[in-house]
Amino acid sequence: METIFTDDYFMKKALYEAKEAFAKGEVPVGAVVVVNNQVIARTHNLTELLHDVTAHAEMQAITSAANFLGGKYLKDCTLYVTLEPCQMCAGALYWSQITKIVYGAKDERRGYTTLGTQLHPKTQVVSGVLEDECAALIQLFFQNKR
Repeated sequence: METIFTDDYFMKKALYEAKEAFAKGEVPVGAVVVVNNQVIARTHNLTELLHDVTAHAEMQAITSAANFLGGKYLKDCTLYVTLEPCQMCAGALYWSQITKIVYGAKDERRGYTTLGTQLHPKTQVVSGVLEDECAALIQLFFQNKR
């Protein structure tokens, strides 16, 4: 019997990565890339550790997945990320030609939808998966910073 994995299942893996980021003092955004129900990349924000403003979870996930696949395109892949991608990450996801993006919390200030950034026309988007848990972790992080 084939196991059926849900968006919630993979988003929980991304949330685990976000909690790892939180523990390291990084903005708690986690991401996993999945192909054929297999996680091929798992990562989180590394901007503080790497001193690199481009080291968002999505950017790290794109690089890791491309290395795993041995090519630059992420066709037939799904990115699960706890926060709506920013304009930079959406641009990189556009060029990766990723098939599907699933995100948890909406980013009202810096999210790609707010800023009008376009994804690849064939990319499917699902939003709001485990939204409350994803948003709560980010809110807790910034409350602790104040």
